[in-house]
Amino acid sequence: MKILGIIPARYASTRFPAKPLTDIGGKTMIQRVYEQATKCKALDKVLVATDHIEIAKAVKSFEGNVTMTSDHHQSGTDRCYEALSNQDKVYDYVVNIQGDEPFINPKQIAELTHLLDGNTQLATLAKLIDKEDDLFSSNVVKAIFDKNQKAIYFSRSPIPFNRNNEKSQWHKADNYYKHIGIYAYRTDILEKITKLPVSRLEKAESLEQLRWIENGFSIKIATTEYQSIGIDTPEDLEKVKDFY
Repeated sequence: MKILGIIPARYASTRFPAKPLTDIGGKTMIQRVYEQATKCKALDKVLVATDHIEIAKAVKSFEGNVTMTSDHHQSGTDRCYEALSNQDKVYDYVVNIQGDEPFINPKQIAELTHLLDGNTQLATLAKLIDKEDDLFSSNVVKAIFDKNQKAIYFSRSPIPFNRNNEKSQWHKADNYYKHIGIYAYRTDILEKITKLPVSRLEKAESLEQLRWIENGFSIKIATTEYQSIGIDTPEDLEKVKDFY
């Protein structure tokens, strides 16, 4: 399987403009994400897909691969498809690696690639929830899947509802999983899902993966023990600096 790792890097962020260029311990965020991704040997190539020349210059400064994409994309998935279309080589899968996770573990990426056998249409990761706050936070997306690791639903609400226990005991009484926002797409499926209109469930939860499920596409889920650390705001950056 030929797998292309793509890091979408958008310049204009409402909560954190120019986020990919922010400094973390002497390196830009985008460089840290790129370096972590290239440690995963399952990826045949890692590529930054950006809409801004300054980000492209930053990637070239550390001799990374970069391609320019439109500044009108609504999601990283759409940006990934344009970046794939710019490539000369043919790939079987694309892995969408979040550009705001500077300490992503390469083993986490590898866990996702283990699902890519040619039959898998789409894939992502989930991690067991061990904190009550995460279970009831609308910012933490929950995932449920069947015995074959196929996604049933994603929600900002805690799912399933556990009617036999007090809410404070839910995360102890049953296994609840939070979604880790890294995706793999079979390349023919990536083209198809970018042409789909926004769906009812997606609109309700503001989760693009529900568009795929609602249109009959299958998402495989691998469970991971690795924690992801995303940076959405300058405040998050301060926490990451402490971690670093």
